[in-house]
Amino acid sequence: MTDSAATDNAATESAATESYRHSLAGHGLRNLSEIRTFFRTNETPVFFVGATAFNLLGIDRWVRNFSFIVFYDSWDGFHPRAFAPPPIEHEEFTSGEDINNYLLTHPAVIRHINGAAEASGERPKIAMVFFNEETERLCWEQGWDLILPPYELRNRLDSKLETTRLGNEAGAPSVPNVMATVESYADLQRQCAAARLGDDLVIQAAYGDSGKTTFFIASESDWNKYATEIVGEEVKIMKRINNKAVAVEAVNTKHGTIVGPFMTDLTGFPELTPYRGGWCGDDLSPDSLTTSQRTRALEHVRRLGDRLRQEGYKGYFEVDVLVDTDTDEVYLGELNPRFSGVTSMTNVTAGAYADVPLFLFHLLDHIDIDYDLDVDEINARWLELAAIDDWSQLIMKTSDPTIRFITDAPSTGVYAFDPDGVLQYRRPGLDWHSLADSNEAFFLRVYGKGDYLFKGADLGILVTKNRMQTEDKTLTPLAREFITGISERYAATPLAETAPQPANLLAYLK
Repeated sequence: MTDSAATDNAATESAATESYRHSLAGHGLRNLSEIRTFFRTNETPVFFVGATAFNLLGIDRWVRNFSFIVFYDSWDGFHPRAFAPPPIEHEEFTSGEDINNYLLTHPAVIRHINGAAEASGERPKIAMVFFNEETERLCWEQGWDLILPPYELRNRLDSKLETTRLGNEAGAPSVPNVMATVESYADLQRQCAAARLGDDLVIQAAYGDSGKTTFFIASESDWNKYATEIVGEEVKIMKRINNKAVAVEAVNTKHGTIVGPFMTDLTGFPELTPYRGGWCGDDLSPDSLTTSQRTRALEHVRRLGDRLRQEGYKGYFEVDVLVDTDTDEVYLGELNPRFSGVTSMTNVTAGAYADVPLFLFHLLDHIDIDYDLDVDEINARWLELAAIDDWSQLIMKTSDPTIRFITDAPSTGVYAFDPDGVLQYRRPGLDWHSLADSNEAFFLRVYGKGDYLFKGADLGILVTKNRMQTEDKTLTPLAREFITGISERYAATPLAETAPQPANLLAYLK
């Protein structure tokens, strides 16, 4: 075929695609089949910006012209849809927002995004986990659409107190609680007696990492430890329950709230994290909840989503759900109004492949096209399909406080055990969506050769089609073997005391 003939064929195919898309737009998207087709022929450039591609990895399988802009190139240039700009001088990162704003102001990133916009003739869409008012300003100045709720709204809804109030209004209750300002332990006792909360309590501040702003108080000595963090501030005071905690994501669409699968967090395992209570993975399995618990939890999340819509919130959010193991009551926990660390699992489930990944419902409300959905039908189908999913992810951090220079690191890709039980690199890969063998795992490397290790450094994420946590909350033998096998592939040398100390060491994943 001559070059001119190939060009003519490409032009014909492009014209046919555009014609079909116009026909869809003319009557709107009437069903899931048309929604799938619309995204597979998508012309609008959509970018996920972050330290890594972790949260939305694999969405490029579903959305044409979807790609990643990342600080850490986990594939060393192998992934065709991941762009990591060359490093330039910058202030030390202290948050995920810092990393994202650095990327959005990088000259190479600006050229990359604007080049895609010029080629498509469409305004780029930008998604990310962490953002602030500075992010909004940067996108507005460049003419890019930040496809997230306004920061002011998200920040207000991020309050644990606000979540509780809105949930109560929607008929989605939290663990028995009272929201109040407390001045002393005697004052706390009086208020809890009036609310019938007992003496064994959990107190949460409005904002902050739950591991650092949640206080367990059963005595005056407990109160004395945390009083300076509590006195004078409005807090949420809860009855302490024996609970099972699960995480779930949902999308608030104009047609209602679609709820994803429920999964159990892995927390505090010293093999994975140096932080007591630190999040270090998730198990997605049929046993996360009973059918009755899952049905009630789904209804709570739908009601909360519908109430959030009245506040002007649309799109993705994550909710922690608590089950009282003594009474079987199901309660709302915390709200995270954003993509989260479990988004990676949500988008690979049987429900996602039966219909479309949850993220695409978020995207629908941010692209200028009409569409129709039967939200009840989707939620019912996904509830039924929850009985066949088994996935897990391990978030691997180092616990050694020694600062070390990485001289060798495992490649991103698929690993499996050989007949002698030794973990071997099997093949390169772009994501974990193609995993089929329960003996396999996909490892997404974060820190690689030339980076530094230190206490809390992110090695990477390992994803399998197995459970990694037992019912009594211990790591499975297979999980330990995977952890050991990956960890042993890192080689690092300690820094001399006189060597310059590394900066900008944080990777923000959840």
